[in-house]
Amino acid sequence: MLRLEALHKRYRTGDQALKGVSLEIPDGQVLALIGPSGAGKSTLIRCINRLVEPTSGSATLGDTNLTSLSQGALRAARRRMGMIFQEYALVERLTVMENVLSGRLGYVGFWQSWFRRFPADDVQEAFRLLDRVGLMPMADKRADELSGGQRQRVGIARALIQHPELLLVDEPTASLDPKTSRQIMRLICELCSERGLAAIINIHDVLLAQMFAERIVGLRLGEVVYDGPPDGLTPEVLTDIYGEEDWEATIEAVEEDEDGDAVESAVVEKTGAA
Repeated sequence: MLRLEALHKRYRTGDQALKGVSLEIPDGQVLALIGPSGAGKSTLIRCINRLVEPTSGSATLGDTNLTSLSQGALRAARRRMGMIFQEYALVERLTVMENVLSGRLGYVGFWQSWFRRFPADDVQEAFRLLDRVGLMPMADKRADELSGGQRQRVGIARALIQHPELLLVDEPTASLDPKTSRQIMRLICELCSERGLAAIINIHDVLLAQMFAERIVGLRLGEVVYDGPPDGLTPEVLTDIYGEEDWEATIEAVEEDEDGDAVESAVVEKTGAA
């Protein structure tokens, strides 16, 4: 369980990115965080693992108050939180396998990490994860040889090899084409279900959020203006979050795409297509 209580963030410029955000995310729940640019979505995710220091309030993972930890204790706590980045954050010159194993750096000694010598169990787990995300044949390829979708799959495997309790996902589909975006969102949700992981996914695409997340939180100017199921995103709610627009067209697109996705899934199940 992740609990956020009255989380505030004011930058030195005086801009207030978060204004008393309070949320509870139970284990296994996939939450999509939506809202316009500048709403505070990325700041919220980064306040949880303290890549950005909150001004006040608290973030508690299980029984651990993350906001009160010393730097040493925070490094240990970050092992429990896997981060998936919009721009992948891979080391381009390293192989896929080496990038995945970098998720274990917090668990091995300095010299082991320096020479990239990981325990056999970690290597076997990396192979299992690469197989699960569909990248086993790419294990020895350099990261700079991969497509955007493949890079994001490496980032997912790297986060999961930490054995986290929580995934923090920042715009995982922003640089991807529509088909790959759906595949990545489906993969994240399947992995969360398999492992009982909670996830917060910062995402601009309302349609994708509605298709894959079980809970939607809408931010506007640093405040929660919606917290509920995907089908609760009525034109009025979307106007509260984003402002005036023809939201009826978006809702119709979601309904049509969900029908198409159901047909596609049925065909894949029936034919065994990949």
